[in-house]
Amino acid sequence: MAELTTTKLNAESHLLLPLLRMPYELSRRNFKNAQRVIEHSSANLSTSLTAATKAASKLAPPGPTLESLDSMISKMQGLKRKLEGLHEEEMRIHKSAKARLRHLQDLYEVKSLVDVKYDEWSRTRLSRLLVDYLLREGYSESAAHLAQSKGITDLVDVDAFVACHKIERSLREGMSTSLALEWCKEHGKELKKGGSMLEFELRLQQYIELVRQGHEAGMGGMDGIETDGMNGVSIGGGGGEAKLVEARAHAKKYLSTSGDFELLGRAAGLLAYRPWDEVEPYASLYSPSRWAHLATLFLSTHHNLYSLPPRPLLHIALSAGLSALKTPACHSAYTSSSANASSSTTTVCPICSTELIELARNVPYAHHTKSIVENDPVVLPNGRIYGSDRLKVFNKKVGTEAGWIRDPVGGIHGDAWREAEVRKVYIM
Repeated sequence: MAELTTTKLNAESHLLLPLLRMPYELSRRNFKNAQRVIEHSSANLSTSLTAATKAASKLAPPGPTLESLDSMISKMQGLKRKLEGLHEEEMRIHKSAKARLRHLQDLYEVKSLVDVKYDEWSRTRLSRLLVDYLLREGYSESAAHLAQSKGITDLVDVDAFVACHKIERSLREGMSTSLALEWCKEHGKELKKGGSMLEFELRLQQYIELVRQGHEAGMGGMDGIETDGMNGVSIGGGGGEAKLVEARAHAKKYLSTSGDFELLGRAAGLLAYRPWDEVEPYASLYSPSRWAHLATLFLSTHHNLYSLPPRPLLHIALSAGLSALKTPACHSAYTSSSANASSSTTTVCPICSTELIELARNVPYAHHTKSIVENDPVVLPNGRIYGSDRLKVFNKKVGTEAGWIRDPVGGIHGDAWREAEVRKVYIM
């Protein structure tokens, strides 16, 4: 009976990491796209139909009317193709959502931790966490192959992360803000509702690049440029003054409504200070490090929108497991560990292992409701409690001087006290 109690599975206590928010957001975005396409096509068709009706009522030659009808048929066929593509995307999202619901339902159907079905479910979860880690680290092809080989393609978001990393890379490499701005346009309502500054920061970067090019062109080094490979803004020909005029128009259109007058003042100062003047705070705005800031801001905004944690799911799961094992003895300078050269013993403690010691360093200690005390316990002057037999065996092993007791945590270099200073402990 005790075994059944200890091995009973409680699904609610499991770390059920985000699974369903991404399909929901993708489905909602797909629906908005379909709605936008239908509204746009309907408006065009209504205008064309009105024009064709007026032309037919004037008893004019049928040629223009037939051409108008052919144009409307062509537009309807184009609308049908677009809606078919959106429908296929919707079916794919629904398939993914059903697979994820089934994955969670499988956990609730498992009654015991020793059930073979729980092992299968745990292996699937581990594969999902590994795929998520690979995607976040940029190994998209490896993640896709792993997901396909494990049959969990519907449980992971390979395509979404690939699109995310494409935008991040374009920002981090200082190539373009156009992809990020297009993403902001698709999620405009959600970003505005959440008070996101991403679009403003991207528009500010466009302004900075226009001003930069205006100053550089004014020095005679960039006249005649026609396209901007840095920020996706059309440049056109002309000298530095034309670029500065374009920058002012850009700021008036996109930046003046932000309400951040301090930042707007700094942005306006860029017109007077050139990139090579190295005067703060304008030099920071000209700095290439702003591109890395934009990439980081985009990632955090993307993950917040889809309710994705900022860290890999694998790290979160490991941190939860490590917290359940961590004790105050872990991370000690003299703790017994395979990774500690000064230790006189070895251990398989995962907290102190070379691979996980840094990840476990900041997790909280485990909360234990039951304690296990060795036979005939004694307490050292430093407050640590050990079984007297264990203490004697250790001190004999390390060669402690007769009449003295050394703390096992410190190993052969630990503190030592006289046996008279060691007191017995009585459990109440």
